[in-house]
Amino acid sequence: MASLLFLCQRLPYPPNKGEKIRYYHFLRHLAQSWDVHLGCFIDDPADWDHVNALRGMVTDLRAVGLDPRVAKLFCTRGLLGATPLSVAYFGSRKLRDWVDHVLGTVKPDLALVGSSSMGQYLLDVPAARRPALVTDFVDVDSEKWRAYAEKARLPMKAVYAREQSTLLRYDRRLGAISDAGLLVTRAEVELFSQLAPELANKLVAVENGVDAEYFDPTHESASPHGEAPTLVFTGHMDYWPNVDAVTWFADAILPAIQREVPEARFCIVGANPVPEVAALAQRPGVAVTGRVPDVRPYVTHATACVAPLRIARGLQNKVLEAMACARPVVVSPQALEGIDCEPGRDLWRAEDAPAFAAACVALLRDPARARTMGQAARILVLSRYSWASKMARLDETMSRALHARGAR
Repeated sequence: MASLLFLCQRLPYPPNKGEKIRYYHFLRHLAQSWDVHLGCFIDDPADWDHVNALRGMVTDLRAVGLDPRVAKLFCTRGLLGATPLSVAYFGSRKLRDWVDHVLGTVKPDLALVGSSSMGQYLLDVPAARRPALVTDFVDVDSEKWRAYAEKARLPMKAVYAREQSTLLRYDRRLGAISDAGLLVTRAEVELFSQLAPELANKLVAVENGVDAEYFDPTHESASPHGEAPTLVFTGHMDYWPNVDAVTWFADAILPAIQREVPEARFCIVGANPVPEVAALAQRPGVAVTGRVPDVRPYVTHATACVAPLRIARGLQNKVLEAMACARPVVVSPQALEGIDCEPGRDLWRAEDAPAFAAACVALLRDPARARTMGQAARILVLSRYSWASKMARLDETMSRALHARGAR
C-alpha cells in the first residue's frame, strides 16, 4: 500500500466546520487505499477527546496543541519579514520535527497539504527528499484578505493589505513546487489562474460534497425553536465573515422582516460567539446559541436558513447542509459561489438587503412554497453533491501527481 503524508491545520474530527468537514471526508476516503500519516494541530481543547476516533483510520497520527492566544502573539513577529501572518500562525518546531522524521523513515510516496499554510513544512525540503506534492489551496485566500482590507480602517487596513500581497507570493511559490493544486470551485480555479498564470495547468477543482445521510430531513428531534417561524444561520461565530453576516442581517434585514412578520425569529447557531454576536441576543426575536451538540435540530426545524455573507470564498458547507435537510435557503451572491443550482427553484438568491428581507418574508408567509423549494434543494444535493462523486476527482489528481513526480 502506498504511503501518504497528510497535513492539515486542525484535527479533521468532528466534521463540524468547513475545513474539518472537507478533510474528514478526504481522510475517510483515502484511508481505504493509502497508508496515512496524519499531522495536524488542535486549537480547541474539546478536540483532544476526539483523537482516538481517527487512530483506527491512520497508521500514524501526530496532533500538536496550539494555543490561539500564543499563536497570535507569535505570528505578529512575521510583520518584520516576508512571511504571511496566517502561515506563521501555524508554525511549530514539534510538527516540523515529526514531518522530518516521516520523510526520513517512511519516505512517503505522496504528500497532501490541507491549506497552503501547512505547505511550510515541505516548502524548503530538497526536491530529492520531497515526495510528490498535492496542495489543497481550498480557495484563493489572499483575495479574502484583500476584501478585509477594503472594509477595514487603519492600522488593520495596512495589516490586511500586507497579508494579501505576502500570501499571494507565498502561494505562488508553494504552487511552483507542487505537482497539483486543488481548489474547491471552478470559479476559484479561474481566479487563481488569473493571479498566478504559471500555475494554471496544475489547478483542479475538487468540490465539497455533503453527507446527505447525516443531514437527513427525517432525522427525529424536538424543535429548539418552539412554534415561532424561525430563520437560522449556522457557522463558527468567531470567524469574521460570519460575524459580519449576522450583524448585517440583524441590522439591515431582520427589522424589515419583523415589520411584516412580527413573530419572526432569527437564531444564530455556532460555537465561540464574539461579544459583538453575543450582544445580538438582547434584541427582540434574536437567539444566540453558542456551541450546540448537534446542529441538525436547529436546521431541520427552521422555517428557512439564511446565508447573508458579504465576504466569502469558495463553497459554503452551511448552504449544502441546509439544502440536504430540505430547508429553503436564502443566500447572498457571495454565498452561492460554486453551487450548481437553479436560483428560484433550488434556493433563493438575494442581491441586497431589501431583496433578502422580501425573500424571507415570502417564505415565512407561504409554507407550501418553502416546502417545495426545500424538496427541490434535497433532490439537487442527492444528485450532484455526494462525497463519493467528488472523491473520484481527488483520486485522479493524486494519481497524476504521482505520475508527474515519477517522470521527473
